[in-house]
Amino acid sequence: MRVRLLALLTGFVVLAACQPTVRLEAPDRPIEINLNVHIDQEVRVRVDRDADRAIRENPALFGLPSGRRP
Repeated sequence: MRVRLLALLTGFVVLAACQPTVRLEAPDRPIEINLNVHIDQEVRVRVDRDADRAIRENPALFGLPSGRRP
């Protein structure tokens, strides 16, 4: 019985000594964020204008009621 108790206590001591360690260290070089972003608004404006024109010319294709009155 004493041998088991001694083995159990020894196991607990060994496990307690093996606690995980968390370290926070600053990097040696600065963090570089490279954003290669090119925004081309002209393309979107052209597409919007083309879509508006297509909706005005053919409203039925888009499920809209015709704007023409008899």
